[in-house]
Amino acid sequence: MSGSEAVDRAEQGEVVDLAEIDRTLIGVAGGKGANLGELLRMDGVRAPPGFCVTTRAFTRVVASAPEVVALLDELAAVDPTDQEALAALSAGLRSAVESLPVPDDLAAAITVALVDLGADLPVAVRSSATAEDLPAASFAGQQDSYLNVVGDVDVVDCVRRCWASLFTDRAVAYRARQGMGHRSVRMAVVVQQMVGARAAGVLFTADPMTGNRRVTAVEAVPGLGEALVAGQVTPDTYRVRAGAIVDRERSVERRAPAVTDAQVRELAALGRHIAAHFGAPQDVEWCLDD
Repeated sequence: MSGSEAVDRAEQGEVVDLAEIDRTLIGVAGGKGANLGELLRMDGVRAPPGFCVTTRAFTRVVASAPEVVALLDELAAVDPTDQEALAALSAGLRSAVESLPVPDDLAAAITVALVDLGADLPVAVRSSATAEDLPAASFAGQQDSYLNVVGDVDVVDCVRRCWASLFTDRAVAYRARQGMGHRSVRMAVVVQQMVGARAAGVLFTADPMTGNRRVTAVEAVPGLGEALVAGQVTPDTYRVRAGAIVDRERSVERRAPAVTDAQVRELAALGRHIAAHFGAPQDVEWCLDD
């Protein structure tokens, strides 16, 4: 299948292999899904395989639920500064979406995609909103993701919960402050094979403290990186310039570093490769497998 044929199929489908998605398909796969699909197309970059439950599925399910449509109408009319009303409607929308039935044909398509991925493999089920990972908006941590999910029943349930997380208090309040219509944002869900991470973290291809694009910052913690994203642990932090580590800050929580100097330099080089491909500085989640 040619690249254009894959993109055409992705635009029409409700459950699509990540390998058929590229960064032009934010409206289909959300910001996270579109960027992951693009990474899978890059030489020298290894992203875990997976599939995307696209925004078409979300739109179909929500549009068929009168109670959700009515709550969205109410939300659109609320004063953006009325935090109490926003919170009450957010809670109502989450509850309504979480209780929606997933159509049988969609659940079956998710099950088939899981079998292709590996039916008994643990997966990550990750929210991917169409307003996420964009240059002009930062929705980091405002929607939900679930790790080590096994089996089609639990995956389908987590997909529904990711849909509902489009209406967390934080996400709704942020959209209201930004003047973004709540109907204009849709939710896709990425399902990816879990990685048995020995270490994980985030690398910034421009120094987040100074904005210097010649300096790459690498944050690293042992194991999976969800505790780092949640702000529960302090990472080891490295700064790399011209292939050399120019600064390091070791966490006092651990004796041994999470990664070696050679791995830090490899991450910095990978970050430069990704930033060059996207044509702009990037924040990249990474993990180290055996």
